[in-house]
Amino acid sequence: MANSRGQIEAMTRSYPGAMVVMEAGMQSPWVSRFLSSHGLKVIVANPRKVRAIYESERKSDARDAEMLARLGRMDVKLLHPVEHGSEQAQQDMLQIKLGDALVRSRVALINSIRFTLKSLGHTISNPSSQRFHKTVMAEVPQECRLVIAPVVRALEELSQRIKELDASLAKLAAERYPQTIYLQQVSGVGPITALYFVLKIGDPNRFERTRDVGAFVGLCPRRDQSGESDKELRISKCGDAYLRRLLVSAAQYILGPFGADSALRLQGLQMAAEGTAKAKKRAVVAVARKLAVLLLTLWKRQEPYEAFPAMG
Repeated sequence: MANSRGQIEAMTRSYPGAMVVMEAGMQSPWVSRFLSSHGLKVIVANPRKVRAIYESERKSDARDAEMLARLGRMDVKLLHPVEHGSEQAQQDMLQIKLGDALVRSRVALINSIRFTLKSLGHTISNPSSQRFHKTVMAEVPQECRLVIAPVVRALEELSQRIKELDASLAKLAAERYPQTIYLQQVSGVGPITALYFVLKIGDPNRFERTRDVGAFVGLCPRRDQSGESDKELRISKCGDAYLRRLLVSAAQYILGPFGADSALRLQGLQMAAEGTAKAKKRAVVAVARKLAVLLLTLWKRQEPYEAFPAMG
Protein backbone atom coordinates (compact mmCIF):
# COMPACT_ATOMS: atom_id res chain seq x y z
CA MET A 1 0.00 0.00 0.00
CA ALA A 2 1.39 3.39 -0.99
CA ASN A 3 1.85 5.91 1.81
CA SER A 4 -0.69 8.33 0.33
CA ARG A 5 -3.89 9.81 1.72
CA GLY A 6 -5.97 8.19 -1.01
CA GLN A 7 -4.85 4.63 -0.34
CA ILE A 8 -4.84 5.07 3.43
CA GLU A 9 -8.40 6.39 3.29
CA ALA A 10 -9.43 3.37 1.22
CA MET A 11 -7.90 1.11 3.88
CA THR A 12 -9.92 2.82 6.64
CA ARG A 13 -13.14 2.02 4.79
CA SER A 14 -12.17 -1.67 4.71
CA TYR A 15 -11.48 -1.76 8.47
CA PRO A 16 -13.88 0.69 10.15
CA GLY A 17 -13.13 1.27 13.84
CA ALA A 18 -10.06 -0.97 13.82
CA MET A 19 -6.97 -0.47 15.96
CA VAL A 20 -3.84 0.42 13.99
CA VAL A 21 -0.35 -0.10 15.41
CA MET A 22 2.54 1.65 13.67
CA GLU A 23 6.12 2.59 14.40
CA ALA A 24 7.11 6.19 15.06
CA GLY A 25 8.93 7.71 12.11
CA MET A 26 9.18 10.72 9.84
CA GLN A 27 5.63 10.36 8.50
CA SER A 28 3.93 8.86 11.56
CA PRO A 29 2.61 12.24 12.86
CA TRP A 30 0.43 13.03 9.85
CA VAL A 31 -0.49 9.39 9.18
CA SER A 32 -1.62 8.83 12.79
CA ARG A 33 -3.67 12.04 12.77
CA PHE A 34 -5.21 11.09 9.41
CA LEU A 35 -6.18 7.62 10.64
CA SER A 36 -7.62 9.00 13.88
CA SER A 37 -9.73 11.51 11.94
CA HIS A 38 -11.31 8.53 10.11
CA GLY A 39 -12.38 6.83 13.32
CA LEU A 40 -9.53 4.36 13.85
CA LYS A 41 -7.72 3.88 17.14
CA VAL A 42 -4.02 4.50 16.53
CA ILE A 43 -1.07 3.33 18.64
CA VAL A 44 2.33 4.75 17.66
CA ALA A 45 5.09 2.47 18.97
CA ASN A 46 8.51 3.71 20.05
CA PRO A 47 10.87 1.66 17.83
CA ARG A 48 13.82 2.18 20.20
CA LYS A 49 11.95 0.48 23.02
CA VAL A 50 10.50 -2.52 21.16
CA ARG A 51 13.42 -4.94 21.48
CA ALA A 52 11.47 -7.76 19.87
CA ILE A 53 11.78 -5.79 16.63
CA TYR A 54 15.07 -3.92 16.62
CA GLU A 55 17.04 -6.88 18.07
CA SER A 56 15.41 -9.50 15.87
CA GLU A 57 17.85 -11.74 14.00
CA ARG A 58 15.43 -12.16 11.08
CA LYS A 59 14.19 -8.63 10.49
CA SER A 60 11.77 -7.75 7.70
CA ASP A 61 8.78 -5.46 7.20
CA ALA A 62 6.35 -8.38 7.32
CA ARG A 63 7.82 -9.78 10.56
CA ASP A 64 7.92 -6.32 12.12
CA ALA A 65 4.26 -5.74 11.26
CA GLU A 66 3.26 -9.08 12.73
CA MET A 67 5.18 -8.37 15.94
CA LEU A 68 3.57 -4.95 16.30
CA ALA A 69 0.13 -6.53 15.84
CA ARG A 70 0.81 -9.24 18.43
CA LEU A 71 2.15 -6.77 21.00
CA GLY A 72 -0.76 -4.41 20.41
CA ARG A 73 -3.22 -7.23 20.97
CA MET A 74 -1.40 -8.47 24.07
CA ASP A 75 -0.53 -5.26 26.00
CA VAL A 76 -0.26 -1.77 24.50
CA LYS A 77 2.25 -0.75 27.20
CA LEU A 78 4.79 -3.13 25.64
CA LEU A 79 4.88 -0.77 22.64
CA HIS A 80 5.86 2.26 24.78
CA PRO A 81 3.36 4.46 22.88
CA VAL A 82 4.46 7.83 21.52
CA GLU A 83 2.07 10.78 21.63
CA HIS A 84 2.27 13.06 18.58
CA GLY A 85 1.13 16.65 18.93
CA SER A 86 -1.23 18.63 16.72
CA GLU A 87 -0.47 19.58 13.13
CA GLN A 88 0.03 23.21 14.20
CA ALA A 89 2.52 22.19 16.88
CA GLN A 90 4.40 20.05 14.35
CA GLN A 91 4.63 22.94 11.89
CA ASP A 92 5.93 25.26 14.60
CA MET A 93 8.54 22.70 15.69
CA LEU A 94 9.65 22.27 12.10
CA GLN A 95 10.25 26.02 11.86
CA ILE A 96 12.63 25.74 14.80
CA LYS A 97 14.44 22.75 13.31
CA LEU A 98 14.78 24.45 9.93
CA GLY A 99 16.31 27.41 11.74
CA ASP A 100 18.76 25.03 13.39
CA ALA A 101 19.64 23.66 9.95
CA LEU A 102 20.47 27.21 8.84
CA VAL A 103 22.67 27.74 11.90
CA ARG A 104 24.57 24.49 11.26
CA SER A 105 25.01 25.49 7.61
CA ARG A 106 26.48 28.81 8.73
CA VAL A 107 28.95 27.03 11.01
CA ALA A 108 29.97 24.77 8.10
CA LEU A 109 30.60 27.78 5.85
CA ILE A 110 32.64 29.56 8.52
CA ASN A 111 34.77 26.46 9.02
CA SER A 112 35.28 26.16 5.27
CA ILE A 113 36.55 29.75 5.11
CA ARG A 114 38.84 29.17 8.08
CA PHE A 115 40.35 26.00 6.59
CA THR A 116 40.82 27.72 3.23
CA LEU A 117 42.66 30.69 4.75
CA LYS A 118 44.72 28.48 7.04
CA SER A 119 45.91 26.46 4.05
CA LEU A 120 47.10 29.76 2.54
CA GLY A 121 48.98 30.69 5.71
CA HIS A 122 46.49 33.18 7.19
CA THR A 123 45.02 32.93 10.68
CA ILE A 124 42.01 35.08 11.48
CA SER A 125 40.25 36.19 14.65
CA ASN A 126 37.37 34.35 16.26
CA PRO A 127 34.33 36.66 16.46
CA SER A 128 30.78 35.44 16.96
CA SER A 129 29.13 33.59 14.09
CA GLN A 130 26.79 36.56 13.58
CA ARG A 131 29.74 38.95 13.01
CA PHE A 132 32.14 36.68 11.15
CA HIS A 133 31.21 37.93 7.68
CA LYS A 134 31.71 41.53 8.84
CA THR A 135 35.30 41.07 10.00
CA VAL A 136 36.93 38.37 7.90
CA MET A 137 37.42 40.39 4.70
CA ALA A 138 39.40 43.09 6.53
CA GLU A 139 41.84 40.56 8.00
CA VAL A 140 43.21 38.98 4.82
CA PRO A 141 45.15 40.24 1.78
CA GLN A 142 43.36 41.30 -1.40
CA GLU A 143 44.20 38.10 -3.31
CA CYS A 144 42.57 36.01 -0.56
CA ARG A 145 39.45 38.16 -0.55
CA LEU A 146 38.79 37.20 -4.15
CA VAL A 147 38.91 33.52 -3.19
CA ILE A 148 36.50 33.71 -0.25
CA ALA A 149 34.23 36.55 -1.44
CA PRO A 150 31.42 34.31 -2.87
CA VAL A 151 31.20 32.28 0.34
CA VAL A 152 31.29 35.41 2.52
CA ARG A 153 28.37 36.87 0.54
CA ALA A 154 26.42 33.63 1.02
CA LEU A 155 27.32 33.75 4.71
CA GLU A 156 26.01 37.29 5.02
CA GLU A 157 22.71 36.32 3.40
CA LEU A 158 22.43 33.26 5.62
CA SER A 159 23.02 35.33 8.77
CA GLN A 160 20.28 37.73 7.72
CA ARG A 161 17.81 34.88 7.19
CA ILE A 162 18.71 33.41 10.60
CA LYS A 163 18.17 36.79 12.26
CA GLU A 164 14.75 37.15 10.63
CA LEU A 165 13.71 33.62 11.59
CA ASP A 166 14.81 34.12 15.21
CA ALA A 167 12.67 37.26 15.39
CA SER A 168 9.75 35.40 13.86
CA LEU A 169 10.06 32.54 16.38
CA ALA A 170 10.29 34.98 19.30
CA LYS A 171 7.07 36.63 18.08
CA LEU A 172 5.43 33.23 17.66
CA ALA A 173 6.35 32.26 21.22
CA ALA A 174 4.99 35.50 22.68
CA GLU A 175 1.73 35.52 20.72
CA ARG A 176 0.72 31.86 20.35
CA TYR A 177 2.45 30.31 23.38
CA PRO A 178 2.44 32.94 26.16
CA GLN A 179 3.38 30.26 28.72
CA THR A 180 6.93 30.44 27.33
CA ILE A 181 7.35 33.78 29.13
CA TYR A 182 7.49 31.94 32.48
CA LEU A 183 10.24 29.65 31.17
CA GLN A 184 12.34 32.52 29.85
CA GLN A 185 12.69 33.91 33.36
CA VAL A 186 15.58 31.48 33.81
CA SER A 187 18.94 32.86 32.73
CA GLY A 188 20.16 31.00 29.63
CA VAL A 189 16.69 29.99 28.41
CA GLY A 190 15.74 31.98 25.32
CA PRO A 191 12.59 32.05 23.19
CA ILE A 192 13.61 29.08 21.03
CA THR A 193 14.45 26.79 23.97
CA ALA A 194 11.26 27.78 25.80
CA LEU A 195 9.12 27.40 22.68
CA TYR A 196 10.51 24.00 21.71
CA PHE A 197 10.14 22.74 25.28
CA VAL A 198 6.47 23.75 25.34
CA LEU A 199 5.78 22.28 21.90
CA LYS A 200 7.50 18.98 22.66
CA ILE A 201 5.91 18.46 26.07
CA GLY A 202 2.47 19.52 24.84
CA ASP A 203 0.57 19.02 28.08
CA PRO A 204 2.46 19.87 31.31
CA ASN A 205 0.13 17.60 33.28
CA ARG A 206 1.18 14.48 31.37
CA PHE A 207 3.77 13.83 34.10
CA GLU A 208 2.54 12.75 37.53
CA ARG A 209 5.85 13.93 39.01
CA THR A 210 7.73 16.88 37.54
CA ARG A 211 11.05 15.05 37.90
CA ASP A 212 9.82 12.44 35.39
CA VAL A 213 10.50 14.96 32.62
CA GLY A 214 14.23 14.24 33.04
CA ALA A 215 13.71 10.68 31.84
CA PHE A 216 11.42 11.90 29.05
CA VAL A 217 14.22 13.97 27.51
CA GLY A 218 16.81 11.20 28.03
CA LEU A 219 18.89 12.96 30.69
CA CYS A 220 18.51 10.28 33.38
CA PRO A 221 21.04 7.44 33.75
CA ARG A 222 20.14 4.04 32.35
CA ARG A 223 19.78 1.31 34.95
CA ASP A 224 21.05 -2.26 35.08
CA GLN A 225 20.11 -3.62 38.50
CA SER A 226 20.08 -7.26 39.49
CA GLY A 227 20.33 -8.58 43.04
CA GLU A 228 22.98 -6.58 44.90
CA SER A 229 24.42 -5.22 41.67
CA ASP A 230 23.25 -1.75 40.61
CA LYS A 231 25.58 -0.41 37.94
CA GLU A 232 26.05 3.31 37.31
CA LEU A 233 25.45 3.83 33.59
CA ARG A 234 25.39 6.75 31.18
CA ILE A 235 22.25 8.72 30.40
CA SER A 236 19.67 6.97 28.26
CA LYS A 237 19.52 9.61 25.48
CA CYS A 238 15.90 8.63 24.86
CA GLY A 239 13.41 11.15 23.58
CA ASP A 240 14.02 14.19 21.41
CA ALA A 241 17.72 14.77 20.70
CA TYR A 242 17.23 18.40 19.73
CA LEU A 243 15.41 19.25 22.98
CA ARG A 244 18.19 17.53 24.90
CA ARG A 245 20.77 19.61 23.01
CA LEU A 246 18.91 22.84 23.80
CA LEU A 247 18.79 21.98 27.51
CA VAL A 248 22.48 21.07 27.58
CA SER A 249 23.37 24.36 25.83
CA ALA A 250 21.33 26.28 28.40
CA ALA A 251 23.06 24.36 31.21
CA GLN A 252 26.48 25.26 29.78
CA TYR A 253 25.48 28.93 29.78
CA ILE A 254 24.21 28.70 33.38
CA LEU A 255 27.56 27.22 34.48
CA GLY A 256 29.60 29.55 32.29
CA PRO A 257 31.13 32.94 33.16
CA PHE A 258 28.00 34.87 32.18
CA GLY A 259 25.50 32.70 34.05
CA ALA A 260 23.45 34.52 36.67
CA ASP A 261 23.77 33.49 40.31
CA SER A 262 21.16 30.89 41.25
CA ALA A 263 20.72 27.77 43.31
CA LEU A 264 20.92 25.74 40.11
CA ARG A 265 24.24 27.29 39.16
CA LEU A 266 25.72 26.73 42.62
CA GLN A 267 24.70 23.07 42.60
CA GLY A 268 26.32 22.60 39.22
CA LEU A 269 29.55 24.36 40.22
CA GLN A 270 29.79 22.18 43.33
CA MET A 271 29.52 19.06 41.17
CA ALA A 272 32.24 20.39 38.84
CA ALA A 273 34.53 21.42 41.71
CA GLU A 274 36.95 18.54 41.02
CA GLY A 275 37.95 20.34 37.85
CA THR A 276 38.22 17.20 35.74
CA ALA A 277 36.58 16.96 32.34
CA LYS A 278 34.40 14.09 33.58
CA ALA A 279 33.19 16.12 36.58
CA LYS A 280 32.34 19.11 34.39
CA LYS A 281 30.45 16.94 31.93
CA ARG A 282 28.46 15.30 34.70
CA ALA A 283 27.67 18.72 36.15
CA VAL A 284 26.35 19.97 32.80
CA VAL A 285 24.11 16.92 32.39
CA ALA A 286 22.83 17.22 35.97
CA VAL A 287 22.05 20.92 35.53
CA ALA A 288 20.31 20.21 32.22
CA ARG A 289 18.14 17.58 33.93
CA LYS A 290 17.32 19.89 36.85
CA LEU A 291 16.61 22.68 34.37
CA ALA A 292 14.01 20.53 32.60
CA VAL A 293 12.29 19.92 35.95
CA LEU A 294 12.46 23.64 36.76
CA LEU A 295 10.95 24.66 33.41
CA LEU A 296 8.08 22.22 33.80
CA THR A 297 7.46 23.50 37.34
CA LEU A 298 7.39 27.13 36.17
CA TRP A 299 5.02 26.17 33.37
CA LYS A 300 2.63 24.38 35.72
CA ARG A 301 2.63 27.00 38.44
CA GLN A 302 2.98 30.07 36.21
CA GLU A 303 4.66 31.99 39.00
CA PRO A 304 7.68 34.31 39.13
CA TYR A 305 11.00 32.48 39.09
CA GLU A 306 13.02 32.51 42.29
CA ALA A 307 16.73 32.01 41.70
CA PHE A 308 17.17 31.03 45.36
CA PRO A 309 13.86 29.48 46.47
CA ALA A 310 13.15 29.51 50.19
CA MET A 311 13.54 26.13 51.84
CA GLY A 312 10.60 24.99 53.85
